[in-house]
Amino acid sequence: MSSSPFRLNLPEGTVSFSFTPASAQDLKTAIASLMDSLKITAQSAGSGNKPTPQKPMEYRHTGDVFLEVFCNPNIWSSPFAAKVLLTLRDDRIRLSTEVALTQMTEDINQYLENS
Repeated sequence: MSSSPFRLNLPEGTVSFSFTPASAQDLKTAIASLMDSLKITAQSAGSGNKPTPQKPMEYRHTGDVFLEVFCNPNIWSSPFAAKVLLTLRDDRIRLSTEVALTQMTEDINQYLENS
């Protein structure tokens, strides 16, 4: 399966790297699960009940570059406020930054539509 460049919009620029549509779909599935956890946390907080701790999302992809996406749903008030920690590295460079979950979701959806 061939990979085409995946463009991810960051707060201060963009980064592109090789990524397959299957990997993007796996990441989209992991984010959908994260969104469910975030909604549970937000609903519990809104009802005045002590929220049940949710498991963090940890997604890893190894290809031309190593991609790791991490988010702890217990620290965000809503899916719209949530950010993920993104790490992208290969043998020459390492990039770690926070990205808004909504932005990452938009970028994945756009990539899948164009693949």
